[in-house]
Amino acid sequence: MIRGARGLLRSALRTRRREFVRLTGWSLLQAVPALLSGWLVARAVDDGFLAGRSAEGLAWLGLLACAVLVGAWGTRRATLELAGVVEPFRDDLVTLVTTGTLHRSASFGQPADTAGVARLTEQVEIARESYGAVVMFVQTFTVTAVSVLLGLAALDPALLLFVMPPLAAGLGLFLLALRALAARQRAVVLADEAIAEHVSAVADGLRDVAACGAEDLVRDRAGIRIDAAASAARALARLAALRTAALGVGGWLPIVLILAGAPWLVRGGLTVGAILGALTYVSQSLQPALRGFVQGVGGSGLWLLVTLGRIIEAADPSPTAVAGAPAADAPRATGIEPDNVPPATAGSDMPGASRPSPATVTRTPGTAPPRATNAEPDNVPPAAAGSTKPAVMSGVSGGVQPGDGGVELRGVTFAYARSAEPVVRDLDLSLAPGTHLAVVGPSGAGKSTLAALIAGVLDPQAGHVRLGGVPVRSLDSGRLSRSRVLIPQEAYVFAGTLRENLTYLHPTVTPPDLDAAVSAIGAGPLTERLGGYDAPVNPAQLSAGERQLVALVRALLPPARLVLLDEATCHLDQAAEAVAERAFARRPATLVVCAHRISSALRADLVLVMDGPRCRLGTHDRLMADCALYRDLIGHWDHVAADAQARS
Repeated sequence: MIRGARGLLRSALRTRRREFVRLTGWSLLQAVPALLSGWLVARAVDDGFLAGRSAEGLAWLGLLACAVLVGAWGTRRATLELAGVVEPFRDDLVTLVTTGTLHRSASFGQPADTAGVARLTEQVEIARESYGAVVMFVQTFTVTAVSVLLGLAALDPALLLFVMPPLAAGLGLFLLALRALAARQRAVVLADEAIAEHVSAVADGLRDVAACGAEDLVRDRAGIRIDAAASAARALARLAALRTAALGVGGWLPIVLILAGAPWLVRGGLTVGAILGALTYVSQSLQPALRGFVQGVGGSGLWLLVTLGRIIEAADPSPTAVAGAPAADAPRATGIEPDNVPPATAGSDMPGASRPSPATVTRTPGTAPPRATNAEPDNVPPAAAGSTKPAVMSGVSGGVQPGDGGVELRGVTFAYARSAEPVVRDLDLSLAPGTHLAVVGPSGAGKSTLAALIAGVLDPQAGHVRLGGVPVRSLDSGRLSRSRVLIPQEAYVFAGTLRENLTYLHPTVTPPDLDAAVSAIGAGPLTERLGGYDAPVNPAQLSAGERQLVALVRALLPPARLVLLDEATCHLDQAAEAVAERAFARRPATLVVCAHRISSALRADLVLVMDGPRCRLGTHDRLMADCALYRDLIGHWDHVAADAQARS
């Protein structure tokens, strides 16, 4: 990290050599008081005041005042020249951050880089200000130290013996501590990034946090990050004491040595004025310059190295480049993306492929038809159909292979907080490849939670979830990472052409396949209205239903053996919803629909009724006969549909 930061700084020095030369020229003018102050004080004392010529002494001091004015003008010009060095450097950093963040966020299967906002709005400005401070402090110290040493040599070379060794020792102590200080400073930056990333994630889901009673859990996790940031800051402060020690050795010890050695110097022929001049050089020029150098490099310089390192890492588009302190509770979306992020899909056939018959879907050779079960299906006789035990159900089981779309949940329990009631409790569910399942229930019953568990977005507190016989959270690479797609209610559309939006997850799709997918979803009229595939898309000008059509086509194009529609058609009318669901159902893939309307349940092979931890599985006819909640839902939907028809 530090090596890369140094390389970037050297590159900035090479590309802006002319600006640095001008800055150095004005810094030399700025150092005129440092070069002349001790010598002029010595002349004022020896040739003026001690010789009884006060007017001459005042004249020498008047020359010192003129030198100070010249130095002030040089300081003003150097400060103005500094902008020509710093502002182009800031532009380079903005380009690095923006490019890296966009590359990473647009990479297939990668979540949005939320920490990139902190890097752009905070770290670039920190680097800009730190860079300017470091350039000024280093330049000022260098020319001042050289000027002071030349002035001391002009007074008497013996004075260098009292100044150079402690100055070198103080600088050496400070430079030796820099590496450890940089590591501590990096820990502070990473802790700040972790807080920013966690707060960003929490802010997007505050309503869900409150609804799920997860305030204590979120507070505890935020507290861990805040405590880590405070600990890192304290560790940095403890090590920063070395800066004070370095300043004492390099800035104060020469004064003590000159005063202690004054009798020896006087016996050697050094005048009182020369001793006062040496003290003036050290106390008025060298010590302030050294203090600025130590504080600037030890403070601003460390921030510069660390933030540059993070910015350089952000410029690397590889998914592992930003290796800071990721949130411990961040969901690992292995091929599944959360709300408002393009859903990562994969693993099914193109639209238009034939779908197995319902008999093939709901049974495999040698298995029993779907039924509710009171126990694990393996080697345990099933209970009578219609059991109301919270742990349900077996659609069919056995014979699935990784990536074939089979779903298996065993003993799955999930709650959003330790103190909250489980949303899903002890749930058993098996779906053979190609099954079309509708999940229904009242609002808050856990439908979206179940979809997230199957997708691998959420981890159950108990039990396991397998897709095609493979644990869902292990499907993290290669073909298996493209085995499922979760389409949320809020559809994601970005600024770009319609073709870019539709083919985002499958950029190599052929034109005939793209046309087939658009037709299958029913997005042809939308495509014509927008002006074709190459027409620009403004997300703000699309309705919620039109955005859902775009997301549905995008999800239909790549291969995926399991598709989960979490109210992904809620903004479409019933006819458009039926067209979209049938497009997914025609493929040889397992389809799970969190139903928004009763028509979705009527089209499914099986229906799962959720009422918190109580679940029932069966066909529409069977549930109408023995599930009171399902009959109530049907009646409610029929009533809503009748009211809507009457209003129209």
